[in-house]
Amino acid sequence: MTETRLKTGTKAPAFKIPNQDGELVSLADLKGQRVILYFYPAALTPGCTKEACDFNDALTPFKKAGYTVLGVSPDAQAKLVKFRKEEKLKFDLLSDESLKTHKAYGAFGKKSMYGREYEGVLRSTFVIDEKGKVAHALYNVKATGHVAALRKLLEV
Repeated sequence: MTETRLKTGTKAPAFKIPNQDGELVSLADLKGQRVILYFYPAALTPGCTKEACDFNDALTPFKKAGYTVLGVSPDAQAKLVKFRKEEKLKFDLLSDESLKTHKAYGAFGKKSMYGREYEGVLRSTFVIDEKGKVAHALYNVKATGHVAALRKLLEV
């Protein structure tokens, strides 16, 4: 099975999933806003913590440029609450335990580590414009340095 790969200019897949507080967040509710939707494997792990903290540190410039940042993982809400509190994150973390949203964005698929293949979350980031179209689809990004590269790409 090949993963879905979103392309620039295509309509971003709709989603409606809970944030860390159990409030449903949907792409439709964000229409008219620019969105940075990033997918990460697991809260409270070193790489994902680094990436989340980098997004948190860059939140002011992203907000000034009109972007809403959302992190998405397969973690349960309780783990997201803990992650957000421990790292003092100021943006919503979304819980996609069913992986439906991950798969719609092509952020779940074949990975390999030490020669072993398995399925898992593909660290990916999507920039969605005000009309709900994909402005940038960045697959298999690295946890470290990704936010700096994204800021450069978006000139933020």
